[in-house]
Amino acid sequence: MSAETATAITKGSRSSFYYSFNLLPKEKREAIYTVYAFCKQTDDIVDEHNGSTLEKERLLSTWQQELDKSLNGGSSNPLLNLLSQTAFKFKIPVEHFYDLIKGVEMDLKKNRYDTFDELYTYCYRVASTVGLMCAEIFTYTKEHTKNYAVNLGVALQLTNIIRDVNSDLKRNRIYIPQEDLRMFNISEEDLRNQVHDERFVGMMQFQAERARRYYEKANEHLAAEDEKHFFAARIMEKIYFSVLRKIEQNNFKVFHRKIRIGRFRQLIIALQIWIRHRILPDR
Repeated sequence: MSAETATAITKGSRSSFYYSFNLLPKEKREAIYTVYAFCKQTDDIVDEHNGSTLEKERLLSTWQQELDKSLNGGSSNPLLNLLSQTAFKFKIPVEHFYDLIKGVEMDLKKNRYDTFDELYTYCYRVASTVGLMCAEIFTYTKEHTKNYAVNLGVALQLTNIIRDVNSDLKRNRIYIPQEDLRMFNISEEDLRNQVHDERFVGMMQFQAERARRYYEKANEHLAAEDEKHFFAARIMEKIYFSVLRKIEQNNFKVFHRKIRIGRFRQLIIALQIWIRHRILPDR
């Protein structure tokens, strides 16, 4: 697989990931798209494959074995070989790749989370790991800047969970912690019946406030001298935070449509932040 193919996978996903990282220098952009292609194909084994849970577990195990081979000489999978080259070039700790696979595997074994502590582990594995991979590609001068990546990953995943309540239900997954549903006296039947009342709005606002705290935690850890290196991550942050705000403004009406930020708006956000941090870094 070439860097061009990894770029095509990223662009074809219609993800805000593409708009966030398209303004990076060529070498870093191609590395990021390779990471994204790996993450997407890992996720697709679970979410897009039509086989049984047992078959998906087998495919995921084979995928991990091929990752092992790519990191130890060479795999039959071109993408994993490209990922291995990227990891070597940018000194990405390989445990992040394995943690991501563990996170995706959780969707095969767990579809409810009793507490937020349990959910945090999932968020870290499927999202914070991606941020940590990207952090090595961006480069940083302060070690604590990696905590920006960790907390931003959690914030983005929590935003996804708020946005995707309905689509997750269709997969028989509920990521909102059961303790939160109990706190607001909401049953699974209420969710399946798409009950949108004061209890639901209160519970979703509780989720949104938690997500906002993680956005705040992320920014507390981004060193000033590293901010210009992380402008692409800031684009992603701004896009997702805009989604969160739009969901709040729509009073959490997430059952009947997926609330998004349009492509043009995403492009404007990307250009604004790129100009602020690259062309006018001292302002």
